[in-house]
Amino acid sequence: MSASTGPHAPPLRGSLPPEGADPAGGGPAPDRQSSHAPPLRGSLPLVQVAVVGAGNMGGAMAARLCEQGWTVVVCDIDPLRQQQALDAGAHLADTPETAARALAPDGVLIVCVVDAGQSSEVLLGAQGAAPALRAGQAVMLCPTIAPQDAESLASALSARGVDCIDAPMSGGPARARDGGMSLMLAAPDAVLARHAGLLDALSSKQFRVSERVGDGARTKLVNNLLAGINLVGAAEVLALAERLGLDLGTTLSVIEQSSGQSWIGSDRMRRALADDFAPRAHVTLLEKDTRLAVEAATAAGFTGPLGARAATVFAQAHAAGLAEQDDAALLTLLRRPASA
Repeated sequence: MSASTGPHAPPLRGSLPPEGADPAGGGPAPDRQSSHAPPLRGSLPLVQVAVVGAGNMGGAMAARLCEQGWTVVVCDIDPLRQQQALDAGAHLADTPETAARALAPDGVLIVCVVDAGQSSEVLLGAQGAAPALRAGQAVMLCPTIAPQDAESLASALSARGVDCIDAPMSGGPARARDGGMSLMLAAPDAVLARHAGLLDALSSKQFRVSERVGDGARTKLVNNLLAGINLVGAAEVLALAERLGLDLGTTLSVIEQSSGQSWIGSDRMRRALADDFAPRAHVTLLEKDTRLAVEAATAAGFTGPLGARAATVFAQAHAAGLAEQDDAALLTLLRRPASA
């Protein structure tokens, strides 16, 4: 579908930054919503899925669903993401509320923004989706958030008869686009069964964690804390290898075929060695996730030797001006003299 065909919502007035955006940046500058925004007109048809937040992951999910024949409406403030959604075959909505009103009686609204604050704004804010959602519909919560925030949002939705699927995701945009990403699912079995077709379209790697909303968030925090620890470790040993006079490409090749191998270490350090810091996953994302994981550990009365230290390194990278770079930039940080 091109920007000039099909029914669309009124001109966008803004919703929330997508997954991977700057959580503190407040979205694009006003001049990005002028002549670059696609023309929007007419009313929306009923759709099966609404995606709020069409960044790296949400946009890939929306494109996959369109390709699979699902009818999709997208809500995002970024004109580039809007145009990509149109090109993929989606409709556009100006607010989460507008997107929710377009959902079919058994439709699903996918929340794919950055954090709990934005998720709450999507659902419960002034132009939020919740007032427009109806019993029989469902919300998929995909951001990495604290378990108590997932539980709180699910409770607010339940009061309206709306189901909540706690569904953090992992794997990156390419896997989201081809259906190979992981979904960590926590929801009643009956709810997951009702939406099995959508879940199968989105992911070939579904992990049904439990029926308790919040356990998906807990699982994602555990996973992402390990990812953060592994990434800090990979950056540290390559910085050490450089000080020892070793060739970093060769060293990483050895690690990749030996006991020190980790997926995130290989993925990010290969990019770092190519001086490729274009943000697929900003430093701020694992900074947030490791912080939330450490907070969850503290609340559970657990103290480990590595998690808090890894979280501190991500915070240091942010303070060092690397927040908007890909998290491969941890190597940049650890290459610097200790006094820098």
